[in-house]
Amino acid sequence: MNRFLWPLIGFGVLVVLLAVGLNLNPRDVPSPLVGKPAPAFALARLDAPERQFSPKEMLGKVWLLNVWASWCVSCRQEHPVLVELAKRQSVPLVGLNYKEVRGDGAIDSSKLDAASEKRMVIERAGGWLARHGDPYALSVLDIDGRVGIDYGVYGVPETYVIDKAGIIRMKHTGPVTPDILAGKILPLLGELDR
Repeated sequence: MNRFLWPLIGFGVLVVLLAVGLNLNPRDVPSPLVGKPAPAFALARLDAPERQFSPKEMLGKVWLLNVWASWCVSCRQEHPVLVELAKRQSVPLVGLNYKEVRGDGAIDSSKLDAASEKRMVIERAGGWLARHGDPYALSVLDIDGRVGIDYGVYGVPETYVIDKAGIIRMKHTGPVTPDILAGKILPLLGELDR
């Protein structure tokens, strides 16, 4: 009898672990940055490349940082949700345009000098927002993706909720859907804005 008991217990534990694993959302990637200050940066603005934006400018405000790129298929999926959110004017939404050229597998960015790449980024990202609507208070250019690395970006889109003290309170990986917005982000924004 004991000869079969331990393998049976082991099999039962394996089945339970498998069942738990199958019910997890693969997009729920925990971020070590939640509860910590948003990493500092100073990046050129898409609308005014001669000017820079830093998260320090948002101290005292609850705001969203949305990582996006024109080549990102999931960004197209979430974009109408962000446009509708922007119409409410309830929270500043800052875009982090992530590796606009370098992330596009169809372009060999190694053949571009820095000025040409920046010009191409501005044309592509600006053109995309002009065609699809611009929900952002402003967007900044993370041309080489270094700020994305600091934020632990796995891929685009990703959205960060940042509180008045500059602390990251939530990270959402993947497109913001109406359900995610209504069920997670807006309640948190309401709580943080008190």
